[in-house]
Amino acid sequence: MNRPADAGPAPRPTLAQVAARAGVSLKTASRALGGESYVSEKTLASVLAAAAELDYQRNAAASLLASGRLADSIGLITGDFTNPFYSALAHAIEDEIRTRGMHLSVANSRESAEQEQLVAHDLADRQTKAVVTVSAMTDHAEYAQLQARGIPVVFVDRPAENLAADSVVFDNREGGRLAAQHLIEGGHHRIAFIGDYAWLPTYRQRLAGMGDVLDAAGERWRDLLRTDAHDVASSRERTRELLALDDAPTAIVAGNNRILLGVMEEISAGTDDRPAVIGFDDPEWARVLGVSVVAGDVEALGRDAARLALARLGDRTRAFESVVLPMHLLARRSTA
Repeated sequence: MNRPADAGPAPRPTLAQVAARAGVSLKTASRALGGESYVSEKTLASVLAAAAELDYQRNAAASLLASGRLADSIGLITGDFTNPFYSALAHAIEDEIRTRGMHLSVANSRESAEQEQLVAHDLADRQTKAVVTVSAMTDHAEYAQLQARGIPVVFVDRPAENLAADSVVFDNREGGRLAAQHLIEGGHHRIAFIGDYAWLPTYRQRLAGMGDVLDAAGERWRDLLRTDAHDVASSRERTRELLALDDAPTAIVAGNNRILLGVMEEISAGTDDRPAVIGFDDPEWARVLGVSVVAGDVEALGRDAARLALARLGDRTRAFESVVLPMHLLARRSTA
């Protein structure tokens, strides 16, 4: 039945209604919408679908104000809490904003565009001063709503698409060139690349950089390309596929630190005829094991992201900045 015209606005859907529609408990619905990592994929999908159907958005600002717990904060949205890259990024951002008396709120999108959208609006409803995002979206026009509310949005590690905004990223194409050139100079001609999700701009740029070098050298390598290795298990599977080939690669490039861990686990369990390995990012264990990597300064990435957010808070009219930080090759035993 339609509501009378003078009945006023419809009441906002509640978290309890979302939980009931998704068939989960109130606590589970809250955990799912809060980006907590131990909610199953199936449950997360059910809760997100229910929230979308009800047009539910959390608004915790009133209760936080009433409790006196609302403080100046900047929100960081990351893709995967299990990835040490993001903890280093969060640490750098927090160190930078703490000097301004602000604290950092961290949420996890689990590389879901729908989850990221909910988390971003939740942070805005909690009156966060700015949002820094490692975005899982391929179109960022949605963030214009936050900008219109006076909330700066800074894109880190992955650039903004279809939105004017500040961003700070690594020169991933140059990183791909560095990896490929190092292996070519080491005498390798069967060079494999195991990448993350194919839609990720970091993956696309690193792949393009490798292509710049390997295609120019006339190498046949695209049959050795493997994608969608987002975790250690899938990386191990892709590595097994490559090593089982009749003409197996003599070198493997791992697209990020989680993929690199999977590659190293798999080849350590195999034969003595191991391929050379080079990865992206520089986890502490890579230094211990002597694994060559291409990496950028994650602390600088976080500091610049925080600096851009703070600068935008100080002057909303300033020109948008797109900062590109260099990547460097750290050659170690794995490619010697």
